[in-house]
Amino acid sequence: MTTIHPSAVIEDGAQIGSDVTIGPFCHVGPDVRLEDGVVLRSHVVVTGHTSIGAETTVFPGAVLGEIPQDLKFSGETTRVEIGARNRIREHVTINAGTAGGGALTSVGDDCLLMAGCHIAHDCRVGNRVIVVNQAVMGGHCVIEDDAIIGGMSALHQFVRVGKGAMIGGMSGVERDVIPYGLVQGERAGLEGLNLVGLKRRGVPREAIHALRAAFKDLGSGEGSFQDRARRVADSYDSPQVREIVDFILGDTDRSFLTPR
Repeated sequence: MTTIHPSAVIEDGAQIGSDVTIGPFCHVGPDVRLEDGVVLRSHVVVTGHTSIGAETTVFPGAVLGEIPQDLKFSGETTRVEIGARNRIREHVTINAGTAGGGALTSVGDDCLLMAGCHIAHDCRVGNRVIVVNQAVMGGHCVIEDDAIIGGMSALHQFVRVGKGAMIGGMSGVERDVIPYGLVQGERAGLEGLNLVGLKRRGVPREAIHALRAAFKDLGSGEGSFQDRARRVADSYDSPQVREIVDFILGDTDRSFLTPR
């Protein structure tokens, strides 16, 4: 059964699935879709053209789907898409996209967005991502699967964070972070690989050895960072190394954090 508290406001047109719980003083807009099993604890605002996937729980004070904090925004129809089984904690804000950025802000499945974090317009957040308390990201950021963004960190607009990377707390990230990279610092530097994360995900020892050797090769030698990445691609038969190379050689609007 779907349960809606008498104090909640559900505007005409909202699509509400089965077994949804909408708590006290929530506000659900007319173009919102809540899939089966969604829980809005209390004082949650879901507005705009926003969809929330099955079994996602949203905690008090969160605001999802509000217009972007972008002076170029002129009222065009843009969206927020949030996947399944996410935990969106207190006072999280997720803004809708902009026409110039693809008109979509998206969050994948099984993410943990901790209290007070902000996901700006046109960001793409993958699956199983953890964004720790008060971390913020500017517009158009791409966060790949299994990344961890440490508390009170700030990501510059258009930054990409690769799969399995970890951003240490209170880091300012101005450039792209390679997959499995470990980044920290007031003006963040690439300190090494996220070895703890790799081991927790069961990456084989030989694959970790290949990553460590490839990381060393990326940090030294002649040519640009991309040139070294191409040489690494020819030297290692490892899917994880291939992910790093593809990331470095992919399209980006930023430069890279390179090994110190």
